[in-house]
Amino acid sequence: MAKVISTLFISADGVVEIDPDWHFPYFDDNMGRAVGEDYDTADVLLIGRETYDSFAGAWPEREAAGGEDAPFAKQLGDVRKVVVSRQPLEFSWRNSELMQGDLLDAVTSLKADAGSRGILIPGSISVVQQLLAAGLVDELRLLVHPVAARKGRKLFDEGDAPYHLKMTATEAFPTGVIRVIYSPTSPPAKVGYDEVKDQVPAGN
Repeated sequence: MAKVISTLFISADGVVEIDPDWHFPYFDDNMGRAVGEDYDTADVLLIGRETYDSFAGAWPEREAAGGEDAPFAKQLGDVRKVVVSRQPLEFSWRNSELMQGDLLDAVTSLKADAGSRGILIPGSISVVQQLLAAGLVDELRLLVHPVAARKGRKLFDEGDAPYHLKMTATEAFPTGVIRVIYSPTSPPAKVGYDEVKDQVPAGN
C-alpha cells in the first residue's frame, strides 16, 4: 500500500502559510536535499488547486529556461499530478488530472493502487487537514523554521481530539531549521500527576 506523505515548511508557531520573507532566508543546500528526498518518495503528487496554480505558474517556465533548477522542474513536470478542486480545470502542465469523486474515497483508492510507490502532498493545507482528520496521512515531514510567523494559516486547526504523533527522524541544519518526520500513533496511556511526581526535580 502506498504511503501518503505531507511535506510542509512550517514556522516555530505552527504557521504553514508561507511568507517568502521568513522562508527563503533559511533555504540552503540541506533544505534542498531534504525537499529532494521527500519528492523522491513518490510517483504521485496530490495537490490542492491553489498549490497547483502556484506550481503550474512557475515550474514549466523554469524547466524551459534550463537554469540550475531545471532538473527539479522536469521532475515535477514528469510526475503524475492529481489536483483536488471543486471546479473543473483546464490543465496546461503535462501529467495533470482532476481528482474524481470524494477526496477521502479517491485517496483511499490511490493508497491501494499496487502500481503506486507513494503519494506526496506538498503544501495544500486544507487537503492535509482533511486527510489528517480521516487518518489517511502516513507521515508528516516538517521543515521547522526558527521564526514565529505570528500570522497565517496553521497546520493544526481546532478540534475535539488531539493528534498523537511518533517522531521517526529528526535533523538540525546550520541555519537553525529542524527537519522532523512524524507518523500518527495511538494515544499514550492516561497519566496524571500522581504517576509522575517522582520525576519532579528534588530541588536544592
